[in-house]
Amino acid sequence: MPIKDDTIAVLKQFDTGNKFSYMPVLPKASVLVPLFVKDGELHTLMTLRSKECLCLQLRTNAGEVCFPGGKRDPSDRDDIQTALREAEEEIGLPPDHVQVVCKLFPIISKSGLLVTPVVGFIDESFCPRPNPAEVSAVFTVPLDFFTSEKDHFASHSAAGMIGPLHSFYFVDPDTGSQYHIWGLTAIVVILVAALALRKKPEFDVGFDFEDPLSFFQQILHQRISKL
Repeated sequence: MPIKDDTIAVLKQFDTGNKFSYMPVLPKASVLVPLFVKDGELHTLMTLRSKECLCLQLRTNAGEVCFPGGKRDPSDRDDIQTALREAEEEIGLPPDHVQVVCKLFPIISKSGLLVTPVVGFIDESFCPRPNPAEVSAVFTVPLDFFTSEKDHFASHSAAGMIGPLHSFYFVDPDTGSQYHIWGLTAIVVILVAALALRKKPEFDVGFDFEDPLSFFQQILHQRISKL
């Protein structure tokens, strides 16, 4: 089976659907985790938020590496539409050029947003058109990078975060630029990499790799009970 079809079949097993529709009303946001196949390997696309952005919806992420995404707009039907709309606004990715695979379990950010990762496939040939008001760079990373201990660092958990604070330092071979990937973005990409590749990371992930849904659901309930 081609790697893309195989990955889609695997990830669909973790689709949460409407399992979290019972959640109390909290500020919601979504991020799109774009995947594509290059040279027979899975890659993902990430962005560097503009430091000068004054209207950024996820303000705490200014100047940081993130996936395309932002807060739910009143006109958005659901989490998927939020992620697709934001991706189009930020990097010029047309919604109909994304093959949505699944929604993963939401995670509460350090700023109190209920963030839902939406995983989808895009074409390898996609050429980003970053909105300079929101994004200063777009780059791609082999997904396997996020299961290796080589460029991974961890420190004690920060306030509001789950388990250890993960960090990666990635050097883009095309530009030589170095990117620091950490916090909620690191948790999401570690999770997607582990599930998509069916590969346990070489480091302590800080969550139950065998049953991530139950683990994150428990953490979510613990956080909400303290609100």
